[in-house]
Amino acid sequence: MRHAPQSPASDALIVVDVQNDFCDGGALAVADGEAVIAPINQLARTFPLVIATRDWHPPDHRSFKTEGGPWPVHCVRDTPGAELHPRLDRAQIDIVVDKGQLPELDGYSAFEATELDELLRGRRIERVHIAGLALDYCVKLTALQARRLGFGAVVHRNATRAVNVHGGDGERALAEMAAAGVEIAP
Repeated sequence: MRHAPQSPASDALIVVDVQNDFCDGGALAVADGEAVIAPINQLARTFPLVIATRDWHPPDHRSFKTEGGPWPVHCVRDTPGAELHPRLDRAQIDIVVDKGQLPELDGYSAFEATELDELLRGRRIERVHIAGLALDYCVKLTALQARRLGFGAVVHRNATRAVNVHGGDGERALAEMAAAGVEIAP
């Protein structure tokens, strides 16, 4: 059951890739990844529009090590690993946007080769709040592209975690986003 939103009607929450493969035991688990779920569920109750994204990769996606990419096979469409984590409150999610569906595109940003931009503009959204996984990849690139497209952007630090392939990647991502005009909320 949706709660009465407390955020302005021109704001939306984008929940990035809180999927089984990015959580404990998943093919590409983010350390402490499940810790984002409770804060996201709490945030979702305050927004008039909540959009969740999913990596929804074909089996031959270019990001996979088997295809010459940097990552293990993960979030292959129509597999349990690609599904949203079961503790994510689906009753609060209005729309699911699948990304990374084209084998030749990374699909890190929720805006890349998806209908997200049109969807937000059609609902007169001016500012997006972003949470989810992972801070130093999909969250960062979604926030940066939101700014390039003219949206205000806020990343909720307590509702995201970084992969940190290289130590400090998460902190560098926060600095890069802040330099681009993304607000970093606690």
